[in-house]
Amino acid sequence: MKAKKGFSLIELMITLAIIGIVAAFAYPSYSEHVKKTRRHDAMSSLLTAATAMERYKARAGFSYAGAKLSSVAGSSVVFTNKSPVDGNTTYYTLALTPAPTATTYTLVATPQGPQSGNGILTLNQAGVKTWAGNPDGSNQWDDK
Repeated sequence: MKAKKGFSLIELMITLAIIGIVAAFAYPSYSEHVKKTRRHDAMSSLLTAATAMERYKARAGFSYAGAKLSSVAGSSVVFTNKSPVDGNTTYYTLALTPAPTATTYTLVATPQGPQSGNGILTLNQAGVKTWAGNPDGSNQWDDK
């Protein structure tokens, strides 16, 4: 008698079960990693915007007043108002809230779309960084 070639139904079912179990653990981890990566991109955008604010201050008579974030270029626009800077999908909207004064500003990154509920990021002229969604209960930026 010849040996049969191929897989039995049992072997196929076991393989599918193993793939299902691995996927059940891998997908949530992947999703969290993607959210974390997007959050870090927003943090980077805030730091770049802060650098642009300092350049604006140096050029505008040592005052932050009048600086703006916008997707449309202009004389007082210091940085874009979205993160990531390039790409079609905006995951964070950047804003100067409240409007900058001569000596102070607060940059705010508000999560959008799939990042909603991930916590608001802020950075001010003194370099104080906060994250309203930190799972450890603190409001500091970190690798969580």
